[in-house]
Amino acid sequence: MAGGMEVHKNRYVEDWGTARENLEKTFRFNRRTLPLAIIFGIAVPYVTYRGIVADFNKQDELAGRPPRKFLGA
Repeated sequence: MAGGMEVHKNRYVEDWGTARENLEKTFRFNRRTLPLAIIFGIAVPYVTYRGIVADFNKQDELAGRPPRKFLGA
């Protein structure tokens, strides 16, 4: 194997990696993170779900089947 290939660590990259690995210990809800949690935790999944259900209903209509019942419908 080749030798003499030491890795020089970048302190800033190592600090960022450590902070990212320990995010659950340092995260706090505040005025900035609360809206993001609501948008990506509730709104995005809801809009995605409604789009999927609409697509399934459209496919059922094109195939001549009655629309299926889904969660919340």
